[in-house]
Amino acid sequence: MGGNRVTGALGSKWMVVGIAFSFMAVSLAWGGDWDRIREKAIDIQTISARFVQEKHLEILIKPLVSKGKFHFRAPGSLRWEYVSPIQSILLMHDGKVRRFMGSENGFKEDAGPGLQGMEMVLKEITRWLKGEFSQNPDYHASLKGDNKIVMVPKNKAFAKIIQKIEILLSDRPGVIETVTIYEGKNSFTKIRFRDVDINGELADTLFESIP
Repeated sequence: MGGNRVTGALGSKWMVVGIAFSFMAVSLAWGGDWDRIREKAIDIQTISARFVQEKHLEILIKPLVSKGKFHFRAPGSLRWEYVSPIQSILLMHDGKVRRFMGSENGFKEDAGPGLQGMEMVLKEITRWLKGEFSQNPDYHASLKGDNKIVMVPKNKAFAKIIQKIEILLSDRPGVIETVTIYEGKNSFTKIRFRDVDINGELADTLFESIP
């Protein structure tokens, strides 16, 4: 039970980080500057994928591994779901954000502290999905080579929590391979994506309720 509580707490904490930086890149195959990236992002209406998240800490021999899936539909509907080792779901639809935590008795809605912060993160996500990386006033975003975006916090206080984010892009427009979030010298979170589907049909119910 103790191990499950620790894993659950870390999973809830990094849900926000994962959502914030995991799948918001637009492939540089669409163009070599921010303006072209924003122009090509207009073509993306939906994104679905599975992911594997690894949390590396200096005090851990092995990383904490979580698996899940997400769905996004423009302009602002999102479902981010962890399926193992704990279950949790975050929904955003019609401007409303809801969080559900899994248990032995099924899912229970959680409206506790932190939900407002998640709402701010999710609204920022909609900007990134439009390719608006350079417009975020909290980060300095730069293009490195042909397939990498590096985001560095401008605020020194926030930089103590997240040093930088590296997004490795695929050659396929709208698809990324990995996102690595560096929190410290020997601490980072890496998210790998697979089975990515773009512009598939997604029903309203996917963002409105828990099955």
